[in-house]
Amino acid sequence: MSASQNVEKVIIIGSGPAGYTAAVYSARALLKPLMFEGEEAGGQLMITSDVENFPGFAKGITGPELMEQMRNQAERFGTRFVRRNVTKVDFSSRPFKVWEGDQLHLAQTVIISTGASAKYLGLPSEKAYYNRGVSACATCDGAFFRDMDVAVVGGGDTAMEEATFLTRFAKTVYILHRRDSFRASKIMADKAMNNPKIKVLWNTTVEEIVGDKFVTGLKIKNVAENKESTLDVQGLFLAIGHKPNTDLFKGILELDETGYIKTKPHSSYTSVEGVFAAGDVQDHVYRQAITAAGSGCMAAIDAERWLETINQ
Repeated sequence: MSASQNVEKVIIIGSGPAGYTAAVYSARALLKPLMFEGEEAGGQLMITSDVENFPGFAKGITGPELMEQMRNQAERFGTRFVRRNVTKVDFSSRPFKVWEGDQLHLAQTVIISTGASAKYLGLPSEKAYYNRGVSACATCDGAFFRDMDVAVVGGGDTAMEEATFLTRFAKTVYILHRRDSFRASKIMADKAMNNPKIKVLWNTTVEEIVGDKFVTGLKIKNVAENKESTLDVQGLFLAIGHKPNTDLFKGILELDETGYIKTKPHSSYTSVEGVFAAGDVQDHVYRQAITAAGSGCMAAIDAERWLETINQ
């Protein structure tokens, strides 16, 4: 590290609605943020076709278009972008060190917005039918399945919530669970099982997704009886959890038991002073584009105020 190496005021790791919003706010505060978008820039919204619940777009907008507009807005105010993945960080002393390959970057503050990834079943057909009947977010996509039959895979609280939510739109909601009992809390499981629109298929796995242009059914297997059958549904919702993209920060920041970055209540402060986290990387409750954007705003304001206190 040369003594003359430039120290950034803010480095943002990750893009998506949290990262781009943090960039807009920090750039407008003249902090000249440097953003590492990652090789898959834009986050989960890049694989979302129609976004109809983001305020300000009365007729809806596609996920990629929304991300492009956010990125353009951040760029307009002076954000610089690197479309590479960060490979290593060192937050043990300031300035913080961020590597992208062999390239070292220094920063006074870091905002982490690396997001989370939905867990998949691992079927090739799952990716093929994503956004064509396969979804990992009932609150995002449920309204597209009005009066249709759909299935939810999972057995935890998320699966119960998703299934219950989907009964507002769908004709029938099947919960497919590979075991003979749910791991969901009793209150959530009872609520789902007492809903007349929900049918539970125990000891059941999804073997294949079938369809033409869109999903038309599932090949399912009763693992207790070793019997295969076809279930006619037009939608499959994956509710087997999300994995936060935090491998880079293990042993460096405090994470919860499922790997999400812990932030201090009502703030974006992490366990390291000067490092902030926003979006799905620290939020396993709401996981919406609008809440991610809101927390990106919080992180930028927290970083700006923290910089003011150390630079006085």
